[in-house]
Amino acid sequence: MFNRENKLEKFKDAETVIGASIKVKGNFHGQGNIIIEGSLEGSLKTDASIFIGEKAKVVASVEARDLIVNGEIKGNVSVKNYLSLGSTAKINGDIQYGELSIEKGAIINGQLLSTGPAGKKINEKEEGRENKLKEEE
Repeated sequence: MFNRENKLEKFKDAETVIGASIKVKGNFHGQGNIIIEGSLEGSLKTDASIFIGEKAKVVASVEARDLIVNGEIKGNVSVKNYLSLGSTAKINGDIQYGELSIEKGAIINGQLLSTGPAGKKINEKEEGRENKLKEEE
């Protein structure tokens, strides 16, 4: 649904759209693409892609295959593949991602953990060192 230049390719196939004037509370779990332009409080999870617009405010944990953020998220974020943070993005929470793109001006208050493109931790040297320390104990 998204290309790496932070643009929507196929907007029309979004399964769920929360418009700019909409405020919702609840847990959203689905399989299709989601577009958030308004406010959401709860949790947001999909096996597909999520687009969060510039004026959107999300107070929720967010899980997706791909995610583009131009608005604000307060909560932890987990992205299997590609995460793109636009210049107006603000995230207060920890982030796990496969691939990451951050534009100048984006704000992150939390930890970043790369799981690599295949969803696996890429810091194998650190894991090997931890295992070696455990063996020595």
